[in-house]
Amino acid sequence: MNSVNDPNIPASESDIAFMREALRLADQAAQAGEVPVGAVVVKDGQIVGRGSNAPISKHDPTAHAEIAALRDAAQHLGNYRLVDCELFVTLEPCVMCVGAMFHARIARVVFGARDPKTGAAGSVLDLFDEARLNHHAEIQGGLLADECGRVLSEFFALRRAQQKAQ
Repeated sequence: MNSVNDPNIPASESDIAFMREALRLADQAAQAGEVPVGAVVVKDGQIVGRGSNAPISKHDPTAHAEIAALRDAAQHLGNYRLVDCELFVTLEPCVMCVGAMFHARIARVVFGARDPKTGAAGSVLDLFDEARLNHHAEIQGGLLADECGRVLSEFFALRRAQQKAQ
């Protein structure tokens, strides 16, 4: 399959810049009290879609960063098919988000931190490597993984401390 999923593959400067923008969006989510995940969709070297987690504030279980970025890109490009687009996200995508990426025909997915509880790009499942599915994307995990993971760890540590104080 097209699954790369190797954090040792050297990242380009543009890949790092796109992940840094996703991290900025993750910080916006954290400031809003949401789990800090951010995502961007890129076509021809330009960001065409942005998203950050908002399921709590929107009362919407589908309001993940990836879904928001896909919706933004589809509106921007005027097409629900996002052929030749790449998606950069700070956390390994879940099953729902991978499914949306497949339907959009995303060509490449780059994620930061692994998600050992719900990750569908190698941690729990690897849908990108499932031969029975009709679309496959190139996947690269681990870009800025320490930084992406630290944002999540700090958010949940703060949340636990706040709950303990109450």
